[in-house]
Amino acid sequence: MTSAAPALVRVPLAHGEASHPTRLPRVRILGSRVHLVSVGETVDHIESWIQAPAGRCRRVTVTGFHGLWEAHQNPALREILNGAELWVPDGIAPVWAARLRGRHNVERVPGAEIMREFFSRAARKGYSSYFYGGTEATLAALERKLAGDYPGHRVAGSFSPPFRPVTSAEDREIVDRINAARPDVLWVGLGMPKQDLWIHERLHRLDVPVAIGVGAAFAFVAGTVPRCPGWIGRIGFEWVYRFLREPEKLWRRDLIDGPRFLWHLAVELAGVRSANRRDL
Repeated sequence: MTSAAPALVRVPLAHGEASHPTRLPRVRILGSRVHLVSVGETVDHIESWIQAPAGRCRRVTVTGFHGLWEAHQNPALREILNGAELWVPDGIAPVWAARLRGRHNVERVPGAEIMREFFSRAARKGYSSYFYGGTEATLAALERKLAGDYPGHRVAGSFSPPFRPVTSAEDREIVDRINAARPDVLWVGLGMPKQDLWIHERLHRLDVPVAIGVGAAFAFVAGTVPRCPGWIGRIGFEWVYRFLREPEKLWRRDLIDGPRFLWHLAVELAGVRSANRRDL
């Protein structure tokens, strides 16, 4: 997988791209719009888009505090992420922020759980997936896992990008290969924000119903990287578990960006409460 971060390309939003599900509860966090949905509701929308394609690729943003912080720092990225049909809270930070604003029954929607719920339904209904990202070893393990656990689900294809920037010709070939496979869902595992930029910059060329960036979820579902125990995630400390396993990778995000995000969130929440008191 390429290690170089892509440039932020401002591709004009397609007509109707920013038309989000209108009846879903949502919350604004540092300028980003996060939908308050469950894993099941998320997959309900994915299924509806597969069954009633609109002639364009729909997007799902799946991220927690990291994506919120990146979007807060970069208005162009925030516009791109907010342009997705769904932005779901993969992480405890948006859940806590919603609860502090009086929203109840809010839950995390991790990318790995979205994948598992989709594969479970796909095993019954014959949906297909294409996987872009991860290493060849991870993709091979993922395909073996899916064949054993979800035999009715079809793997339309997979591709592990090289550890270098791809050429324009290679990029066209990759997109053509994805389109030729005709998957119902394109799963992209390049990490935030790279995966969401990759999808956005190719929206006008992707002939698939749905594209979803899920970060490290390929490895979690494949079992090549252990997921934290469920009770740790439910109480909001999955980030601690992951940090202890990969401190060299996550130290800056968790120890520098994390406190900065919490400070800005606290300032925003204090302003919201002050405004509410003035309106009384």
